[in-house]
Amino acid sequence: MSINSIGFNNSLFGQAVQNLNSQLTNLSTQLATGEKSTTYSGMGLNEGFAIAARSQLSNISAFTTTITNVNTSIGAANTALQSLSNISTAVKNDAASTPQDLNSTGQTVGQQNALSQLSSVVGILNTQAGDRFLFSGSAIDTPAVADVNTILNGTGTKAGLKQLIAERAQADGTTGLGRLVISSPTTSGGTTSFSVAEDAAGSPFGLKLSTVTSNLTGATVTGPAGSPAAVSFSFGATNPNPGDQVTLNFNLPDGTTSSVTLTASNTTPAPANTFAIGSTPAQTAANLNSALNTAIGTVANTDLVAASAVAAGNDFFDPSSSATGSVATNQQTPAAPITSATKLSGTAPSDSLTAGFQNGDSISVNGTAITFSTSSPTSLTGPTYNINPTTGTVGNLLSAIDSITGTTTPSSIDGGAITLNTPNAASFSISGTTANATSALSSLGFSSSPITAPQPPLRVSGSPLSSATSLVNGSASTVAWYTGNSSADPRASSNARIDSGITVNYGAQANEQAIRQQLEGIAVYAAVSFSPTAANSPKQAAALSLRISNNLTSQPGQQTIADIQTDYAAAQTQMQAASARQSQTQTVLQNLVDSTETVSTDQVASEILQLQTTLSASYQTTSILAGLSLTKFLAPGG
Repeated sequence: MSINSIGFNNSLFGQAVQNLNSQLTNLSTQLATGEKSTTYSGMGLNEGFAIAARSQLSNISAFTTTITNVNTSIGAANTALQSLSNISTAVKNDAASTPQDLNSTGQTVGQQNALSQLSSVVGILNTQAGDRFLFSGSAIDTPAVADVNTILNGTGTKAGLKQLIAERAQADGTTGLGRLVISSPTTSGGTTSFSVAEDAAGSPFGLKLSTVTSNLTGATVTGPAGSPAAVSFSFGATNPNPGDQVTLNFNLPDGTTSSVTLTASNTTPAPANTFAIGSTPAQTAANLNSALNTAIGTVANTDLVAASAVAAGNDFFDPSSSATGSVATNQQTPAAPITSATKLSGTAPSDSLTAGFQNGDSISVNGTAITFSTSSPTSLTGPTYNINPTTGTVGNLLSAIDSITGTTTPSSIDGGAITLNTPNAASFSISGTTANATSALSSLGFSSSPITAPQPPLRVSGSPLSSATSLVNGSASTVAWYTGNSSADPRASSNARIDSGITVNYGAQANEQAIRQQLEGIAVYAAVSFSPTAANSPKQAAALSLRISNNLTSQPGQQTIADIQTDYAAAQTQMQAASARQSQTQTVLQNLVDSTETVSTDQVASEILQLQTTLSASYQTTSILAGLSLTKFLAPGG
């Protein structure tokens, strides 16, 4: 019989040694790579969770990069906004405190400084973070504003700010009385009369008669009334007493006011701001007429000049920009009025609505309804306003409209013509939602439906400019100072996803009210120049400086630079919270991946040493077994 040799590879012992060797190889690979396996199948049962965790970690990494980029943009925007605020403050202080002395160019030191600062502002508004312009809305590859020369001087085919200021100045009057007409005194039946009247009803240009107060003995002063509005003076048989006064108050194109107060005097010659009491009432009337020409002429050549420049600036810069008829926009100052083409039968806000609106009629103002009901009270209730057509008035209706539009300049009636005001021309719309209501709007003088507002930039319409009575959309003939995109929500013009289901908004537009107001004020201040030798020029410069200082001061209810920065702070808070959550999640997920796919090198090294010892012993055993033969078990000589 034969004895077979031991088959090492096929033996259980041999397989055990091979397994030990394979384990040693795997552990050596793990020690070298730090990973459990080079294949997914070798990672174990939790590898599916690790794969999902890696996907989430990749998303967190992308969110982290996005947050870093957005924070960079917000940081740059905040720095730019703070610089803009500092420049605005410097210009405001210059306007308020520097001397109003004019140099040979017809400007004050403050104005010349403003021109230099204007270049800085334009540069700030064209700030880039990486390859994106920060103040262009969604047009991140486009500069936000035109260059300084284009803004001020226009191009070959389109007008700039300086031209609009010059045109508006002409439209506000070239006769020296701000488009007012002061008639010569006439005597009839022992009464001497004259009037101070606007030259055209509903015109947005020149001085507008607001109110008049008088305690002139022997004289009757009435108005403003009529169309166009006028103040009438009538002197009878008795002269005023010394110290008696008459005051005329005027509305100016930029929304400010001015007044003239004249006091009766028996001093010869009559001092400033007085009129001489004559030997007869007729002579006194003539003296008052002359004094009014002088006093109103002074207002027209000082306050009105400055107000006209500011109004032209608003016509040029105001971004809320459409309109048949004539509605005034007043985000900062009123621009073109929406004035009814025909006149009301009455002349005051107390006029009744019964002539036009009927029970059940309804109109829509910017999408909000105003209804007319015989049973409703005259008080306003929202969101739908109920105006009683029997006891309701035009003034009540205008108040209801103003409540919806949010205007800070109340709509009004001037000489029978209604002027509506809106803070946002682009969204302004009034239409009749019933057939009779449309007809009723027409009875108020508005022939077109819907009633919309003129869209800036606004240009004086008509020739000669000095007799113009309206402003029209001038976008085809005027440079566009803002060259980015506009959005109803500037912050939403740029957004980024910073976490699953969380998006942060961080856009900005140079035509936002707070930013535009600063640019507009500085640009107007820099654009205007006066005659270096004219007697009224220092007063004109002072009037302009006062308005610029006021307009560069934040007003209640208006957006401010700080408001924009607050929005950014809120976005940064969102991102900070998202980063904190993601950091915690990242730690948990990374631990899951590590526990699934990586090894402890110390542990692996220990296991390798243990395996090496075991394997060494196994090899020694194998060597001994390999040396065994049958002869070693047979007796000698057997």
